[in-house]
Amino acid sequence: MTGTSLDGLDLALCRFSENGYEILDFQCVQLPTRLRESLTDAHTKTSREFFRIENNYSRYIAESISEFYKKTGKRAEFVGIHGQTIFHEPESQLTIQMLNGGLVAARTGLTTVCDFRRADIAIEGQGAPLVPIGDRDLFSQYDACLNLGGFANLSSEADGSRVAFDICPVNIVLNLLAKKEGKEYDDGGQIAASGKLDNDLLSQLNSLNYYEQMPPKSLGREWMEDQILPILNEIGNRVALRTYTEHAAQQIAQKLPQSGKVLVTGGGAYNRFLISQIKRVLPATDLIIPEKKLIEGKEALIFAYLAKLRLEGEINILASVTGASRDSSSGAVYAP
Repeated sequence: MTGTSLDGLDLALCRFSENGYEILDFQCVQLPTRLRESLTDAHTKTSREFFRIENNYSRYIAESISEFYKKTGKRAEFVGIHGQTIFHEPESQLTIQMLNGGLVAARTGLTTVCDFRRADIAIEGQGAPLVPIGDRDLFSQYDACLNLGGFANLSSEADGSRVAFDICPVNIVLNLLAKKEGKEYDDGGQIAASGKLDNDLLSQLNSLNYYEQMPPKSLGREWMEDQILPILNEIGNRVALRTYTEHAAQQIAQKLPQSGKVLVTGGGAYNRFLISQIKRVLPATDLIIPEKKLIEGKEALIFAYLAKLRLEGEINILASVTGASRDSSSGAVYAP
């Protein structure tokens, strides 16, 4: 799994059974600087350049899987890969998760399952979020699951069915602002905590139309670049970091249960200032931050689970989440 914030490649070796799951081993490896920069700009490239980047990315994933095997001494039956989201415009039936699945299958010798979103888009779905079926099946002990990655997304049960949606951009914005301070990310939210809150900016951010829409709904980089960055670019960077963190905390708190247990994963779980701001608004809700392996590896675990369901011909995308015309078993399968 690589997310929109491009903070690393997550590799999880998983075992599934009737009793649930095990993460047998986990590793997060940093993307090489040149590859990360090319992925960041991939949506602006020509088709030839795009596919060159895709091949470089896919070779890197295949090599990382092989190195992971050497480290663990274990070998999997198959691999499930999300791919790198380059475009996501479900209203235009356009979504691209960059990956050459055939290349990965050939170089690893593993059946490779990828491209999970496009079949759902074809049946009028959002193609996102994909993780909620794993939340339902593997983490049912929690009242909700909150992922704080490039975007914050929430998954919970409502009236007997799974409901999930993207709340707002998080790390994809915070990391961009941190880079202006010479940092890859705002460690613990320290820079944001040192900034001054701009209430006018906060009100402007909170007034964006997306937040009034009812699920199913999802976000992509394009929306963030069009709706968020122009507002933030007009103001001092530390003020922007402080205010955007507050904005994200308020939007997240509005969508979480007012009480009960919420599992928090993704890189944003390490942002102590963001978590403290959410807790300030929701003192009765128990935000549970698990061990590092689950914080960083939960999405990789669930993509392994989605691949397992796909290979078994079982449903792995829920219409109640994406708004599609029906549930589906989605994902392109490449034999080695």
